Amino acid sequence: MAEAPHNFADFDAARVPSPCFVIDLVRLEENLRILKRIADAADVKVLMALKAFSCFAVADLIGDYLSGTAASGLWEARLGATRFKGEVHTYAPGLKPGQLDELCGLSDHIIFNSLNQLERFGGAVADKGAGGPGLRVNPQHSEAEVPLYDPCAPGSRLGVTAGQLGEADMSGISGFHVHALCDQGYAPFDRLLAATETAFGGWFGDIEWINLGGGQLITAKDYATTLLVERLATLRQRTGLQVYLEPGTAVALNAGALVGEVLDCGWNDGPFAVLDCSATCHMPDVIETPYTPELLGGQVVDDPGGHDALRLCGPTCLAGDIIGTYRMASPPEPGDRVVLLDQAYYTMVKATTFNGTPLPAIALWDLRADTVEVIRRFGYESFEGRLA
Repeated sequence: MAEAPHNFADFDAARVPSPCFVIDLVRLEENLRILKRIADAADVKVLMALKAFSCFAVADLIGDYLSGTAASGLWEARLGATRFKGEVHTYAPGLKPGQLDELCGLSDHIIFNSLNQLERFGGAVADKGAGGPGLRVNPQHSEAEVPLYDPCAPGSRLGVTAGQLGEADMSGISGFHVHALCDQGYAPFDRLLAATETAFGGWFGDIEWINLGGGQLITAKDYATTLLVERLATLRQRTGLQVYLEPGTAVALNAGALVGEVLDCGWNDGPFAVLDCSATCHMPDVIETPYTPELLGGQVVDDPGGHDALRLCGPTCLAGDIIGTYRMASPPEPGDRVVLLDQAYYTMVKATTFNGTPLPAIALWDLRADTVEVIRRFGYESFEGRLA
């Protein structure tokens, strides 16, 4: 996923505790500038998906560039409303009636996943002044390359199809939400939007806004931002709809790293090193997607065979807690630090304490001022506090 070490080639890993997530403020702001430039040029609004990156220590910086946040439920909506700036759009596959009052007070728009929930709760949302309710739609067009992440797969529970929408009463619906991409480029987005327009364009005259979701690597070096701006601007001009994007990965792309420390080294059909950071606890997408994170000073080995290929492993009992296999100029020794790149998104938000593994600290690094600030450390209470 990482394009290059970027600024982390200049980072001294000894300046933070281990393990530790480090946010690169320079790269984060570069990403935000790109997103704002696209929003301004296309006359659209960009929200940050809290499900991917929700580090509220940088909320003011994010609020200087983006229009708000997208939440996946009550707690994220509360975080978006209390810690971040701008609008809050809330969507969840299922909503609890007892949470509706608070959600309405926190959200500018609440997006329902089904016609059933829209019928049950839509009127109450409108009455409580949370903006006109939205509806997630499913264009039945798959672009996600990993089945686990495909909202348009057959049998999906996510969103309403055009056939299901049928002759439904649209009077209470203010907008549509579609999300069906996962860390992809412009061409899949273009095809998805075309499929959405084909399936649901007949209803565009009945709504005020459309949220085209996230899943685009808009801030990657090779992303076709000019084509994206043209496509979005044309959609705006042709339909008159307010258009939203809600990237998550793109906000923090290459703007974070996970620092770990070597605990032990060994050999079993090749060398391995055990770290104090874990794939299953701290980088679960490494196992779920799966993928191998880039390593500062190391080269990812696609074919793990060979005695010079070093496996980096987590400290848990899970046999598959393997971060990846690498070739390095010199093998690490116990006490050495390693820096795993592009570990800002879908890491801190997914981290667990399985096996009693400590959560990584969180630090902010500003290359311009050469400052490192450890903003959060997690102790035993973070483990015990979630159990009873």
